[in-house]
Amino acid sequence: MKFLDEARIHLKSGDGGTGALSFRREKFIPWGGPDGGDGGKGGDIVFVAAGNLNTLIDYRYRQHFRAENGRPGGGANKTGAGGEDLVLTVPVGTEILDEEKSVVLADLVRPGERILLLRGGDGGFGNARFKSATNRAPRHTLPGWPGREASVWLRLKLVADAGIIGLPNAGKSTLLAALSNARPKVADYPFTTLKPQLGVARVFDEELIFADLPGLIAGASEGAGLGVRFLGHIERCAVLLHLIDGTRADVVRSYRTIRAELRRYGAGLAQKPEILALNKIDALDPEATRAKCRKLERASGGKVLAISSATGAGLTELLAATLAAARQRAAGETLGRERVAAPLRLG
Repeated sequence: MKFLDEARIHLKSGDGGTGALSFRREKFIPWGGPDGGDGGKGGDIVFVAAGNLNTLIDYRYRQHFRAENGRPGGGANKTGAGGEDLVLTVPVGTEILDEEKSVVLADLVRPGERILLLRGGDGGFGNARFKSATNRAPRHTLPGWPGREASVWLRLKLVADAGIIGLPNAGKSTLLAALSNARPKVADYPFTTLKPQLGVARVFDEELIFADLPGLIAGASEGAGLGVRFLGHIERCAVLLHLIDGTRADVVRSYRTIRAELRRYGAGLAQKPEILALNKIDALDPEATRAKCRKLERASGGKVLAISSATGAGLTELLAATLAAARQRAAGETLGRERVAAPLRLG
């Protein structure tokens, strides 16, 4: 399945049905009077988050969506049938933005979460609504209200327990393949990963979702390399797994390059819990490994794990640290997950 994390679509909720013009005509009842029913309500546009999706590819080849119109009213005070709601399924972590991408209309972060984005038009009144003591035979009806219409952007930010970040060729894809059953493309040249990859690892009978994100370079927050497009996926990760290529001469510079881009991008990325790992220790002697770990610890102020994605060295400790950090992050966010205000609704 192809990965697509952004799509523009056009939406139209259903129009309300027209009210009916009708008079009661029955044998032996000379004074029947008006009995035109109201029109039915138009269908709504509803978005639902699904936990088994991780791409917006369904919205690449179809961009126009319209809910069903309400049916007209009928005689004998019959109200028209309401139009069927149009329910659009999107992956968890999808943001819905206005056409200018300046306002977030909704943010679907939990499986099964539903957002009514466009309400269908109300049905028009039939002539029975206008009956009065001075107007016994009204011939006036109202058409249904039109549905709402809008163009919106869908932007997916993958939800993962840990996002694997680092410079190109840091060994991120190799690590994902070693930790999970995912099979990302692995090669010895930069920018092997052109789109995020997800993998699930089992740790002590629990599951951890890892996201292998395309390599970042200096200036990524301003569009360099693959740009800011994939930095947005890091926003949804509970923990950052920062991978440093141990074969580089200046590992501290590698670390600071990524940290600088996270700070420039904003959105709280620099404040996320971080696990720092020195990778490719199979290509280093023990003394060089210890020296580079000490340099990184002084620069970061935290512990550095020495690992090898190729041989599996240190991966058990890495998984345990990631699980502990993800648990702590989840516990701290439990109270903050309650919605303070209802999502913005168009119409």
